[in-house]
Amino acid sequence: MAISMRFFVTFQNLPSYRASSRNYRPIIKNDLTFYLFDRIVIETMGKYGKGYQRIMNRRVIKKQENSKMCLVCGLKNPYGLKAFFYQMDNDEIVAIFKPLEVHQGYPNRLHGGISAAILDETIGRAIMISHQEDYWGVTVEFTSRFKKPVPLGEEIRVVGRITKTSSRLFEGTGEILLKDGSVAVEGFGKYIKLPLSKIADFDAEEQEWRVVSSPNDPKELDL
Repeated sequence: MAISMRFFVTFQNLPSYRASSRNYRPIIKNDLTFYLFDRIVIETMGKYGKGYQRIMNRRVIKKQENSKMCLVCGLKNPYGLKAFFYQMDNDEIVAIFKPLEVHQGYPNRLHGGISAAILDETIGRAIMISHQEDYWGVTVEFTSRFKKPVPLGEEIRVVGRITKTSSRLFEGTGEILLKDGSVAVEGFGKYIKLPLSKIADFDAEEQEWRVVSSPNDPKELDL
């Protein structure tokens, strides 16, 4: 059964820490600062060693479509990432892919530009949760912050969400997560909402735009 919960954390007793978090807000109570998190990863230093993490189990609501030749989701692109995208029960998008040697920058490390590409697409696809295919996201601005190298040959997860929306634009954030749950790359994007007819000459049948089901599709994910 999927766990849906929130929890409070206080940093009062940690002499030094580094926190990487999503969807949080500070709460002041009795002169102590608490943080309400949907997800938190805390890496403590000093005598506290490497640190610890708390994760949440989320239910997959829907698998999104793949295409034929897209660099990120094209299943017939010989050099593509062949990423699969899943809509979660907390209105986030999760991409799952395994980078290969052809995707490297430095040896055994995913190229930073490809990290930005998968983050950009994951965040941009979040608009499909609420608008289905009426509107798509076209990138206006994108920035990324690289915190750890992303290895090749391992299953990688990317999480994206919308943080602000208006009638014409939306903004979002996302993270590339390593298999231990730590954040490797963070991204922020701003997108304009456009119908597909104003973006490209897109024939869904020709581009093989469809959901490709697999027995390996997850029903729940730890995020």
